[in-house]
Amino acid sequence: MTSAILSALNILTKPLGEVHDAQSSQQEALLAALRANRALLLEQLKTEGGFNEVRRLREEVMAGAHWFSSDTDDTTWGFVQECLLLLLTLARHLSAELELFNQTPAPSAAKLRTPEMAPPLPPDVLSFTQQKTLGAALQFVVSLGLSPYLAPGVGVPLGRRSAFGAMVEQLVRGRAVLAVGRRLLTTTNVLLQLAELTSLATLVFTRHLGDVMAALCQLGYQPHRAEGCSTEEEKMQEVSAEERRGCREALKTLLGKVYQPIVIKELLILQGGPKQSRPVGSSSGSSSRAALGSAPAWLRRLCGQLLSERLIQPSGVQAVVRAILEGGTGGESDWRKCDGVARILVACPQQSASADSYYRQVCPQILDLLHFKDKLTAQQFQRVATRAALSVLEEKPSFAQQYLLPPLLAPLHRCTTASNDGPCLVAVEEWELTRCVEDVYKIWVVGNSPSAPLLKSLEEVLPVIFTLFCFTKQNVSHLRAPCQEILQWYLRHAEISAALPALRQLSGLQEPKNKVASDFHFTPGSDGGARLSCRDGCSDEDDALYEKLSGEQWRLECLMQLLAELKDSDLPGDFFLELLQELTSWAAAEEDEEEEEEKQELDVSAMTLLEVEQQLLGRAARQGQRLALLQVLAVMVECVEHTVLLRKNTQVVDFMVSLLQRACVGLGQASSPSLGNPVESQTLSMGMGLVATLLSAPQLTAEDYSSMSRLLSPLETLSQKHPEVVVQELASNLRAVIATHGAYQPENLTAATTAHSSKDCETKPKKNNSVPLKKKKKIHTEANNSQTSPLSPPLDTNTPSSTHTGHPVSSGGSAAGTSPKSGGKSSGSSDPSPPTKTFSDWLLEACDPDVPTRAFALRALTRMVQNSDPEAVLAQEKVLTLFLENLEHEDSFIYLSAIQGLATLADSYPERILEKLLKDFQHGPSLPTSDKDHSLETRLKMGEVLMRASRAMGELAPHLGRPLLAVFLQGTRDVDQSVRASSLSNLGELCQRLDYALGPLAQELSSCLTALIKTEKEVEVRRAAVHVIALLLRGLSDKTTQVLSDVLLDLYRALKWVVRSDPDEVAVLHAQLALEELDDIMRRFIFPQQKLEKKIVVLP
Repeated sequence: MTSAILSALNILTKPLGEVHDAQSSQQEALLAALRANRALLLEQLKTEGGFNEVRRLREEVMAGAHWFSSDTDDTTWGFVQECLLLLLTLARHLSAELELFNQTPAPSAAKLRTPEMAPPLPPDVLSFTQQKTLGAALQFVVSLGLSPYLAPGVGVPLGRRSAFGAMVEQLVRGRAVLAVGRRLLTTTNVLLQLAELTSLATLVFTRHLGDVMAALCQLGYQPHRAEGCSTEEEKMQEVSAEERRGCREALKTLLGKVYQPIVIKELLILQGGPKQSRPVGSSSGSSSRAALGSAPAWLRRLCGQLLSERLIQPSGVQAVVRAILEGGTGGESDWRKCDGVARILVACPQQSASADSYYRQVCPQILDLLHFKDKLTAQQFQRVATRAALSVLEEKPSFAQQYLLPPLLAPLHRCTTASNDGPCLVAVEEWELTRCVEDVYKIWVVGNSPSAPLLKSLEEVLPVIFTLFCFTKQNVSHLRAPCQEILQWYLRHAEISAALPALRQLSGLQEPKNKVASDFHFTPGSDGGARLSCRDGCSDEDDALYEKLSGEQWRLECLMQLLAELKDSDLPGDFFLELLQELTSWAAAEEDEEEEEEKQELDVSAMTLLEVEQQLLGRAARQGQRLALLQVLAVMVECVEHTVLLRKNTQVVDFMVSLLQRACVGLGQASSPSLGNPVESQTLSMGMGLVATLLSAPQLTAEDYSSMSRLLSPLETLSQKHPEVVVQELASNLRAVIATHGAYQPENLTAATTAHSSKDCETKPKKNNSVPLKKKKKIHTEANNSQTSPLSPPLDTNTPSSTHTGHPVSSGGSAAGTSPKSGGKSSGSSDPSPPTKTFSDWLLEACDPDVPTRAFALRALTRMVQNSDPEAVLAQEKVLTLFLENLEHEDSFIYLSAIQGLATLADSYPERILEKLLKDFQHGPSLPTSDKDHSLETRLKMGEVLMRASRAMGELAPHLGRPLLAVFLQGTRDVDQSVRASSLSNLGELCQRLDYALGPLAQELSSCLTALIKTEKEVEVRRAAVHVIALLLRGLSDKTTQVLSDVLLDLYRALKWVVRSDPDEVAVLHAQLALEELDDIMRRFIFPQQKLEKKIVVLP
């Protein structure tokens, strides 16, 4: 039966095979085909026996179709009526068959289906051919019986769809029809009846949903024409109020059943574009309909209302976004669409009851768009959500504060208000915290549109995010990067007035307003995130104190890491200068506090116990704040580079103002230089030298001098009250240069700074001569730690004098190469050895009892040997003896300088010097003054000299390394394990530079290393032997298979033996690294790299 009905439809819709007269128009040809097909169908229904059942069912449908008219003169409408009858016939037949199929009882147990058998198909399933026939019939119905009767501007005109559609539109509209609304209602109702069957609804709505929606909108909502303009016959053909109400209900039902993105897309098409003025000279009719945005006002209002209803319903925002963006590729056009959708979501529609209700329903849906997992969909949805959220914050901040930010930041706010009253041990789950951090990252960092509401809301949860960041730094967590990006984004975009208090809170100098609840802490989550859990109580007070102090120190280090990343921001420098200014103000107020405390101590007898307790607690609190400030400053100077702390000259000037102001504090009490702190005096000297360096710049602008004008007051105080005349004179000169904007330039400006530095160098060694050596080293170390400042890196610190307080840095930015005895002048260049010193003077200073003077002289002699100074060349033996004597010194500053000197001598004169050094390495020091009790230490130091000499040999190693190789092999059998390990270390450094010269010695070397690996009891020696093999393979690289071809298998077996049997983990690690090197070498040997190259050979 179904096939018969579809065959009848096929007869009705199939094209004619006859050739028409060429003179006839397309419209006449179409009308002729429609009449012929209809006549053919009616004839076959009467004559063909196979259509008897179809004819009977068609007549039943016709009897109930009050709209059917058999005597119509309109060919197109008569054709549409036949199509509608057959479609209703098919729908009734399929409904009856489907009902019978559903009522059929289940098969008996004897006819059980096997798993391989497919379930029976329902009778409404159509084949592809049948669907094609049905689709053609529906297309004829819509093209001839629906679209032509739509009002101008309602729906997409047929003329815009195809050339055939334009021809059909002209054919139907060319005839005057009174019953336009009635015909449109008939076609629409039949299509809706077909859509009641699921299989037919798919065919109807996949291609003709927009046409059906346009017809329902026109039938249900088009305004009536004026009563006086209608005849009695026209009134009879109009749609009644009841029918209009039914069309409205049908439209509402249809919009609720269909996939919402498709509905929204069709409503947008119906709504049309913006109105455009009619071009000059255009006539009414098709030309006016061709213009874009020709939808009538009532339809535009209706579509706007329907779109608003779709938007505010559950998942309405997602449906709107999908309707506009679905099928996009993520290109530039899609990004523009995302911005457009965001603007649509932010604009409150006129049809909404109130703006408050609209944003209350839309804002949560905007946040839901951030949580999609599909890559392409998530990218587009996040773009829309980010732009929409930022637009709401910018245009509607009051609604954003109510409905957008609170649910977004709720998990972070719960971290501050968590309470352990309930039984739950987890206050914030891992998924909540992860989603919240990711949403904040997407909106704040990815959106990157800083505004006051955004910064203010983020500032409220900043302590929680920072605490979470510190936690992730101690663990492996995917939240570390987003937390770091969020914190850096805030610090970069926040105003200085808000960022500095935030930094004080994060550093512990100020109590944070919204910190994590005291009884809770972050713990690792199961998916790599974090969750907020109850903190277990600590019974031991010492453990609790240690945990608190270590936590504060870790927070400081994490904060400094954040500041170190802000290389293009002035915030680190401003924060540093604010802390220095606070330190200066505390130093100025310290004297007043001491006087007040002395007065209060006299009146303790008149105070109550509560007042005494409050006084002591206040004093302890002030001391605690000062210690915290000093700790922050110390960590900041240690972790943050000077180029980040002081980026601009104005910040350097601010630093100098703070330094000079601290120097002015207490000048009234320090009546002589001996009463002052030498470290403070040295720091003051360096600071004033820096000011002199800034003033000696080639080009200084008026703004530079204006910023330096703040130095005038402290410089005047120093020039009048400082106890040292040199400081007074230098301060006066600097003040004069700044005040005159460089018009006054004293010649002794740099010299005064150098002289003051030299004076400090002279006084301190004399003062400390009576101090024992160990105590003296401690004093030097403390002085170095005390005067650490961010200004030291810009100056030249390559010389040893920069590590000792006895040799300050000169104002010209170079190390002052003066000794305590000579008080020489700085040359102003980067060379630490002034040209005025002679070779004999350096020899004398190399014997000076003062440690820094001797070390500096040794470095100067090393440089002279390296530069082939004539006097140093002639006095090789003296220099060698001097270096050997200082090699036995116990101070590392001295013997390291001697090691460097001996290595330079061996590199410059290897034939004569290496022989002497090898003897001392084998048999111990040979000088008469040598201490035999420290012979082992001297031999190890000599091994360091030989290792540096081996590295410096380069390509001469095969020629000069033979004697060293023999001595090192003999050293592997020394009685002392340290000498054996040192010999092996030197052997590895030398062998990786011998290349093919190692071939004759490969067997001996392999036997030595293999024996040590398997028989040596000391762990350090075995490690060194394995490391020698690794260095050997690394140095030979691709030459390994040629040089070590005879012993490569033995070395491989020795390494495998270490991996399997050696109990030492370090030795096993070295062996694994050596095996990896060997594996890479063999892979390159077996599978050489294929090079696609052409060789051009010139024939003779």
